[in-house]
Amino acid sequence: MGKPKNVANEIDAHVGARLRLRRLLLGISQEKLGDALGLTFQQIQKYERGANRVGASRLYDMSRVLDVPVAYFFDDMPDETAAVMSTRLPNGSRAIGESPLGSDVLLNRETTELVRAYYSITDAEVRRRALDFLRTVSESASINRGRRGEDATPESVPEEV
Repeated sequence: MGKPKNVANEIDAHVGARLRLRRLLLGISQEKLGDALGLTFQQIQKYERGANRVGASRLYDMSRVLDVPVAYFFDDMPDETAAVMSTRLPNGSRAIGESPLGSDVLLNRETTELVRAYYSITDAEVRRRALDFLRTVSESASINRGRRGEDATPESVPEEV
């Protein structure tokens, strides 16, 4: 079975989008990231667009500079791309989990601001409690929407005082 022509490009684009997301969350420029990796900002641009494929050693270097595990670059991969990857695994097992969110939300400015604010909390216990609070609010809103039979959109939940 031959590999579809555009699969590698989709995977490269996903890895590049995750690279860009992490760089933006850390608030560093393409030039600064390139300097840290011994690359030009143009090379970083090509990686972020998925125009150039990131090799294993380069991916490892990026993970260290950006302080994320290598697996980070493959998180939230769209089902269509991951499905093609899973055909390469024995027994049809999947290597990548499904994301409940679309990849667009990860590139949203509000998401970036939220993550920056979260990581600006220096006390690890306070950060954990903030995360627990957000999870509780999210679960509560989901349960309330289910009881009312409403859509899962924030606009459908009336503002409570």
